[in-house]
Amino acid sequence: MTERLPLFPLNSVLYPGLVMPLNIFEERYRRLVADLLALPEDQPRRFGVLAIKDGREVAPVRPEEGPAGPLDGLGTVTGDPLEALYHVGCVADVASAQEQPDGRYELLVTGTTRFRLRSVDTGGPYLSGEIEPIEELPGEGAGALASGVERAFRVYQKRLAGAREASTVGRQELPDDPQVLSYLVAAASVFETPVKQELLACPDTARRLTAELELLRRETAVLSWLPSLPAVDLTRQSFSPN
Repeated sequence: MTERLPLFPLNSVLYPGLVMPLNIFEERYRRLVADLLALPEDQPRRFGVLAIKDGREVAPVRPEEGPAGPLDGLGTVTGDPLEALYHVGCVADVASAQEQPDGRYELLVTGTTRFRLRSVDTGGPYLSGEIEPIEELPGEGAGALASGVERAFRVYQKRLAGAREASTVGRQELPDDPQVLSYLVAAASVFETPVKQELLACPDTARRLTAELELLRRETAVLSWLPSLPAVDLTRQSFSPN
């Protein structure tokens, strides 16, 4: 069953259950937010987030830094949207929206449901499209894999903090649910957008955890050999989730 939603092209990946801040100032997306906020209070304020493929033409928005890092991530697709965008995305629910004196909006959104893009409509003031929800499947052995990913992720975090000359404070509590853990690790790890996109598109939780275990072990090994390199330079490899 498909539904139509407004679409936001981003230079990053949103995952179900994860929160993302956005700083919106381009006119078409300000119009989109204004339309969402004009809906009756009992109606959901949702849009579809899709990552932009590397090397595609986009007109990036002005970067803004906040407490959690970059708050923009938005880009305008200038070519064929079906070619410029990945086709697996995540529905975003607007948790809060604040309009600024200069007309910008500061949003806080929560990822809810993965979807597959079926068609794009470019005829309106902003992109919209027909989307089809993707069922969340556990896969085989997700529970056992989650334990391994949790251990690997803790080691990875320590090595990453060392490479950044940062310190870790205390021991983070990680979720017990394998699916929630898989998305949290994907969001919190320093992987480039194509890798994060492949993790989002994995067919089930077990496949995602398997891929993450391989990635975390590999990146941890690289960090141990090259602790002084910027972390973003250590993640320029891809993997196959199959």
